[in-house]
Amino acid sequence: MPSLTNREAAERPLRVAVLADSDTRWKWGALTAQRLLDPSGAAVIDGMLLRGRATPTERQLHDTGVRGAQAREVTASGFLAAAGASDARDAYDIVLLSCVGGTVQAMLHGLAHRWQGSARRPVVVTGYVGVVYEKLADGLLLRHGADMVLANSAYDADRFQAVYAGVGAGADSVVECALPFLGGAPYTPSDARPYTVTFAVQPSVPELRKDRLYLLNRAAGHAARHPEREVLIKLRSKPGEHTTHVEELPYQRLAQRLPGGLPDNCRLVYGHMGEVLDRTDLLVTVSSTAALESLHRRIPTAVLTDLGIREALGNHHFLGSGCLTSWDRLDAGEVPEPDPVWTARQGVAADGPYEAAFDTARKRLAELLYADLGPVTPYYTASTAGGYLPGILARHGLAPDGSPDPSATDAPGGGVGGAARRVVRRAARGAYRQGVQRVAPVIRRMGQL
Repeated sequence: MPSLTNREAAERPLRVAVLADSDTRWKWGALTAQRLLDPSGAAVIDGMLLRGRATPTERQLHDTGVRGAQAREVTASGFLAAAGASDARDAYDIVLLSCVGGTVQAMLHGLAHRWQGSARRPVVVTGYVGVVYEKLADGLLLRHGADMVLANSAYDADRFQAVYAGVGAGADSVVECALPFLGGAPYTPSDARPYTVTFAVQPSVPELRKDRLYLLNRAAGHAARHPEREVLIKLRSKPGEHTTHVEELPYQRLAQRLPGGLPDNCRLVYGHMGEVLDRTDLLVTVSSTAALESLHRRIPTAVLTDLGIREALGNHHFLGSGCLTSWDRLDAGEVPEPDPVWTARQGVAADGPYEAAFDTARKRLAELLYADLGPVTPYYTASTAGGYLPGILARHGLAPDGSPDPSATDAPGGGVGGAARRVVRRAARGAYRQGVQRVAPVIRRMGQL
């Protein structure tokens, strides 16, 4: 296959733009870019964080474990201006969109408008950051139009192709690879430290206060029943920070209200998930992607059924995995045994070297870098989704044809001046976070009285 870093007439390193809208999506996007590129060659990854509710803090960026790539904050219009540059010195070779589906769709239309009439354009890549357990059709069709839609497993690749084929859209863009953040040393029990149980929490699953308190109490109860063990409650963010999903009821605050507090051998931890897994003997979760990281390293992994097996929880994704169990069984000493056929279909603990999982995607990318790509053509257009698409584009400051909307505050020349706009935006974002974290839960509780 042709080398990505020795392209014909190449006069500079390969340039890659990665747009992300949260910490987890930055992790997936930046690491995917690094996996797809020839590690022995020169490449420049230009990271951009979309300004919004979930813009990550420096602490969150550090905890993603991404090294060798920096990111700056941008608006949607700022990204489109940078990614749509036509000057050969500033143009990107690859644009990787690691965002929620609606944002991907808006950026596809915005880029399509900017690239009209261009002789060549960058290769556009997108995908999902982890387990795809909800909004399969909606999310996939919002990503249609990218040159490569990465599927993190054979199971996902089959589902993605079926969705596109089902609406008569081209499915050639679907490319199987793997989650880019798998890896790490295979699990080996250690007598040098206590047996460690890690409960990987999720920002929005479960949603209800009583359910989150139940899980927290069961984790603390497991620690009390097994004083010889260490129980870690792995947190995603600190109060006031946001990630891919809104966390209205942080476990930190719930833990402060536990009668008697947490047992001495149970504590809250932050940090890079891979480093936490280095000292984990049993990973427990409801449906976190951390389960796939754990399974890949052959760490015993438990997916909880205590709150039922429900699509809303996402644990239905693990049917047939051999990992479904309950806190009662874990308290009694049960250790789940994963099904090897299931794990292989999910792209974890598969035969052969992990790095080979990206070979097909690298080959496709190399071919596209040489190809005459033509215009970006998403499935959603004014004719296929006239009542849906305009609203998606408007939320990102774009007119129905993908051009900048002059009336949008994010558009160049629109709304208030730049300096004042930045001040107003920062104040609004702070007020929004206060509302989500403090006011909204209170209002909901009052409504339940």
